[in-house]
Amino acid sequence: MKKNYIIYTVISIICVIAIALGVYYEVFIKNDDIVYTPQNTVANNTMDEETDNPEQIREEFNSLFTNTINFQNNRVQNITKTDESKEIVYAAYNIKQEVEGKYNFNLNIPMVNITGEVPQEFNTITQQVFLNKANEIMENTKEYTIYNIDYIAYINENILSVAIKSSLKEGNGIQRVMVQTYNYNLETGEQVTLNDVLNIKEIKTAQVNQKIEEQVEKASKEAEALSQALGQIGQTIYKRDLNSAIYITDNVRNFLYGKNGKVYIIYAYGNSSATSEMDIIKID
Repeated sequence: MKKNYIIYTVISIICVIAIALGVYYEVFIKNDDIVYTPQNTVANNTMDEETDNPEQIREEFNSLFTNTINFQNNRVQNITKTDESKEIVYAAYNIKQEVEGKYNFNLNIPMVNITGEVPQEFNTITQQVFLNKANEIMENTKEYTIYNIDYIAYINENILSVAIKSSLKEGNGIQRVMVQTYNYNLETGEQVTLNDVLNIKEIKTAQVNQKIEEQVEKASKEAEALSQALGQIGQTIYKRDLNSAIYITDNVRNFLYGKNGKVYIIYAYGNSSATSEMDIIKID
């Protein structure tokens, strides 16, 4: 009888230990497996890749052009306007016109409505680059031409940033996309450089230069592979010069200081060549 009691006692202890081990596994070990699953790591990597996806960034950038100025809750004071009845950036020309067999225009051409040498220089460039082209098409075009111009303007604290984008397709030629930007300090009346903005955002130029180099080199490799494929059917792709000094922050001329302080560095190769190819480097 005593022997049976001992056996029952041992069995009971074993059961209690087994239950305790099961509870420990469920509460501690199994939960640890959930927290550190490989799927969580993959999800984070995917999110990082999507952030710098070139196609998504281009789509995001192109969606910004709404022909408006966004003050982002910033108040603009002590600015002398050229025309007091207008905003500090407004559409001086809204031309939507089609002439059968000649051209199709959708032109929204902005004016920086601030007195001073720097804003006047901006407006002169706008006229030379965009408006003069429209006049040339209307007067001299010999083939059907589609010409679109849109703009966007943002204010971040005391900095006005304007971007103008145009697309031009003449006859059966390659569509050409051009982008011109202006960045202006509303307090000092001076032009703003990319390095000025990076200093404001406390971002090191070395980090940005590295990001530019990596993304442009990747785009160049993709373009080269596509060029080889299309070359067999007689089409060509714009080739980047990776040794060019334009890929250094000191020499960046086209950038938009945009929504919520995001910076878009814009390499619009159509500014100097007949291409729609662009590289957009986004700095949050």
